[in-house]
Amino acid sequence: MSQETQPVPPAPASPAPQSSRRLSLPVQIGLAFGVLGLLLTVIGIARGQVPLAPANIAVALLLGGGVWFVIAWAVATAAVDVERDLE
Repeated sequence: MSQETQPVPPAPASPAPQSSRRLSLPVQIGLAFGVLGLLLTVIGIARGQVPLAPANIAVALLLGGGVWFVIAWAVATAAVDVERDLE
């Protein structure tokens, strides 16, 4: 018995990337500085600048990464807004 081969339909094209999935420039800058803050905090913890209690380490990481993120994000957002207003 011979089986007829059906043509295979082409695979659907992948949808174009949506801009809502991409992180904005201020968020990217904030994340970069947040990671840098976390890295410096980990170095400080390794050098013994933070008592080795879980709560102290958690607070140090939150402050080290979080504050750097928020400040860098705020400055970058303000700069982007000013550039947008000048256009």
